[in-house]
Amino acid sequence: MTTESAFVELMRNIAIDPSARGLLDDTAVIDFGDQSLVLTHDMMAEGVHWRSNADPADVAWKLVASNLSDLAAKGARPLGVLLGFMLGEDEWDRKFSKGLKEILDRYGVSLLGGDTVSNRGDKRALGLTAIGMATHRPVPSRDGAQIGDSVYVTGTLGDALAGFELIDAGFDEVGSLASAYNRPVPRLAEGQALAPIVHAMMDISDGLLIDVERMARASRVGVTIDLSAIPLSPLYVSYRTNSQESRLQAASWGDDYELLFAARDATLPVPVTCVGKFTDGAGLTLTDGEKQIPLPPSLGYQHH
Repeated sequence: MTTESAFVELMRNIAIDPSARGLLDDTAVIDFGDQSLVLTHDMMAEGVHWRSNADPADVAWKLVASNLSDLAAKGARPLGVLLGFMLGEDEWDRKFSKGLKEILDRYGVSLLGGDTVSNRGDKRALGLTAIGMATHRPVPSRDGAQIGDSVYVTGTLGDALAGFELIDAGFDEVGSLASAYNRPVPRLAEGQALAPIVHAMMDISDGLLIDVERMARASRVGVTIDLSAIPLSPLYVSYRTNSQESRLQAASWGDDYELLFAARDATLPVPVTCVGKFTDGAGLTLTDGEKQIPLPPSLGYQHH
């Protein structure tokens, strides 16, 4: 099976318009006059991104939230979405539409259209395109990190991991940990506040370690991450402890949808945590305090 990275390389020779940003970013940016449109598209597949017994309303929420998170990382204000939907059982579709309306109303986003196909017995696959307007230019990219920049993240990491594990174990009442996995919160306000300040920004969807390595590679710099600085919620710590292994898992699991960005040390407009530094050289170095530690076998989720 073709890997995501190999397929993107095939597409890179086709996506030559400057708006595609060399396929090195999570969005396309179309400049016109003194404004910029920001576009992104994400897909979700049954059995990969959600279990067959998942609440369809949660599936709708996460599909939209993952796209809005990409807009947040560009400091964009959402304008609307286009939905690609695989038709199926009537009750599932009705519950999905209820969840879709809930998140679109929550963030004041319009459904502008889309397309449907029939499900012939295969597992469902869904797609969504989100369209936003940049609130600052130049629009942040993932390739602007500079030597000496600090690595910052919003919020805490790992709650989605804990929520997934609790749901997977059959617990019905797992509160905010389940919500972190089922209904992530796109950091739209934070992204708009940070856009004028950052040198590079993206969201954490596949895991901090793999995503920061991607940012460093695109920016042609090295990066060091300090595991001891990884921000964890009290609920995550109570469930999985505050050990080095627990922090490593929080940093490499994904589904956090927090913002990851490069900036000089300064007073920043939103609460964030510094977790590392961009350096001369290349590649990812991992420490726990002052002690360098080996990289894990997997830095995060990869699409195979």
